[in-house]
Amino acid sequence: MEAVVAGALVVGIAGGFGLAFILLKRTASLSREAIERERESLLKEAKERAEAIVKEAERRAESIVASAEERRKEFEETLRSKEEQIDKKWEVIERREEELLRRERELLEAERRLKEEREEVERLKEKELKELERIAGLTAEEAKEELMRKVEEEAKVEAVKLMRRIEEEAREKAEIEAKRIITTAVQRLSPQIAINYTTTSVELPSNDFKGRIIGREGRNIRTFEILTGVDLIIDDTPDIVTISSFDPLRREIAKEALERLIQDGRIHPARIEEVVDEVKREMDEKIRKMGEETVFELGLHDINPGLYYYIGKLYFRTSYSQNVLLHSKEVAYLAGMMAEELGLDAKLARRAGLLHDIGKSISHELGGSHTDIGVELCKKYGEPDPVINAIKAHHEEEPVRYPEVALVCAADALSAARPGARRETLEVYLRRLEKLEEIVKSFKGVANAYAVQAGREVRVIVDPEEISDEEAYLLSKEIAKKIEEELDYPGQIKVVVIRELRHVEYAK
Repeated sequence: MEAVVAGALVVGIAGGFGLAFILLKRTASLSREAIERERESLLKEAKERAEAIVKEAERRAESIVASAEERRKEFEETLRSKEEQIDKKWEVIERREEELLRRERELLEAERRLKEEREEVERLKEKELKELERIAGLTAEEAKEELMRKVEEEAKVEAVKLMRRIEEEAREKAEIEAKRIITTAVQRLSPQIAINYTTTSVELPSNDFKGRIIGREGRNIRTFEILTGVDLIIDDTPDIVTISSFDPLRREIAKEALERLIQDGRIHPARIEEVVDEVKREMDEKIRKMGEETVFELGLHDINPGLYYYIGKLYFRTSYSQNVLLHSKEVAYLAGMMAEELGLDAKLARRAGLLHDIGKSISHELGGSHTDIGVELCKKYGEPDPVINAIKAHHEEEPVRYPEVALVCAADALSAARPGARRETLEVYLRRLEKLEEIVKSFKGVANAYAVQAGREVRVIVDPEEISDEEAYLLSKEIAKKIEEELDYPGQIKVVVIRELRHVEYAK
């Protein structure tokens, strides 16, 4: 850069000499003052030119330096790239060397094994030669017998080994196949029981209603199943829809709601919710009315009206497939008739017989023994001591203190023991479904739970304010794990967690 500046100064000096020459040339015709002015003007012009030349020289110098720096960086980058390429190639070479060394070791090992095998072959050949030499001293028949004996022994050993392997494989396959067959049979049996004892059919005016019940993308049927806790089965059966649930009360609510929707003709999620809520409210009154009619049918007019609802609710409970309300009425009639024959208080016997299982109306909701719950209910509504005694004594939780109570216990045994009254398998099945729902409801944030598909699926409705989408995902896994730990069941159970968030506003 200094050389460039020096060059610029030289050019400036040369320019100065030129200007001086011009000044001397003009001296003859100009006055002294004019000469002075001209000189100053020329000097100023020369100075400006020199400054411009210097600036241009500096600019060019800076450009040259910048270009040199850029080329230096490019060279360094190229050098670094080349070094990286060399490193990579060196790594490849090292890996190839390692591979070659490994292969060399393998070849050496293979040669060693081959040498050992050759030595073994040589030993076997010597052994066979010695054996042949021994056999050669035998007759042809003796040699043949010896050879056959050896072949037979070897064949027996191989046959035993093969037989054991076949037996082990057959045993393993048979065990797997047996488990599969048993599981399949149990799974097939469960829905058959559910169809026979836990379904209700609803007739349709025409087959077109099936599409309206399903709704666009299944919205209607999904809303109906979530609100009622049942399973709607829509198959090829003409003009029929099947409602499936192990809970008779849910089936009755679903049946009534579906019949009203079909009669009304308006089937959409909002209308479904409205009708289901309306049927649930009316069902309570219907249950109370059913209990009242039962009480008057048995001539027990002085029973507290507060018990009517619980008596009516027995109609929607079963015990070993036996309808509890019908069972209670049967016990009441049997105990009353036996009391009349014996000259005892027939009305008290009927009363104790009707109320001996009253706790079963809500035991599935509260949990605990139905006898304890029944005693609390009857004490709350002022029932006499013989009724309390009947509730406890018919399960031998306390001794019989009244003759009428003894008749109730006998009538209870008679009602349960008659042919076809109870079905143990169904009761176990229903208890399993109730236990399944109890397990699910024990989790925080669960608003409701419904066991469907003959117990092979449980639908869990969660509170969207308490459970987020991520928590709902984790909840499904936790529920499945707890079911595996606490419940015995065939096959598998599908856990479906449903989180629905609604925003409601009113246009005024």
